[in-house]
Amino acid sequence: MTTELDLKHYLSIIRKRLWLIGLIVVIGTAAAGVVSYMFMKPVYQAYTKLIVNQPGGKLGNIQLDLNAINTNISLINTYKEIIRTPAIMDLVVQEHPEFNVTAEELMRNVTFSSVNGTQVFTLTYSDTDYKKAALIVNAISEVFQEEIPIIMKVDNVYLLHMAKVSKVPAPVKPNPKLNMMISFVLSLLLGIGVVLLLDYFDDRIKTEADVEQVLGLPTLALIPAIRQGDLKDRRKHEALSKKAGETSHVTN
Repeated sequence: MTTELDLKHYLSIIRKRLWLIGLIVVIGTAAAGVVSYMFMKPVYQAYTKLIVNQPGGKLGNIQLDLNAINTNISLINTYKEIIRTPAIMDLVVQEHPEFNVTAEELMRNVTFSSVNGTQVFTLTYSDTDYKKAALIVNAISEVFQEEIPIIMKVDNVYLLHMAKVSKVPAPVKPNPKLNMMISFVLSLLLGIGVVLLLDYFDDRIKTEADVEQVLGLPTLALIPAIRQGDLKDRRKHEALSKKAGETSHVTN
């Protein structure tokens, strides 16, 4: 019973200040939309796909050697660490000064992913310019393929797919609709929290329930609040009654 009363009390508090919650939600959601559409630059991703094949093997003649395949799959984690090192990125910067990027920026923006149980892995590069991202990820893949035989003494990496420079896909971020949805939920929670916090710090006694809760005594009488408008209406009513009385007296 107490839980039910507490829930009703909280719902009553929220209902009284729905306008404040609505204002916070509108401002928060609108701000997220404005920032997402007008201030955040779109980020594009370009990717290449490579395969780790048997040493000396050719793509058109892959032998189905299970042990060799498992070995190649285990090498992918090693290649993942090698590709994000200055040994690869410094060469990309030296061979392609037109990119105007540093090795640190390349290592920060390139991602490496693979599907468990396969010999194929994907290199992805993110940038606000898709053409630049495509050129960079292609260059990284080519340098990586050239340097692996020198580093590992094994020539087993082959480039399956290169990023298409002419094709511009949809940006991966920002997602304005998702940002606005997240902002809506967070603003709603913030609004409810602000309303409950304002009620918590409000020590005024406003109802008979507050009197009983604070003093622990039942309410014997209640004096309603009198607004200025009520006094004006009462004076107007008394003036009309007095005028009507005088008119009736003159008539008699």
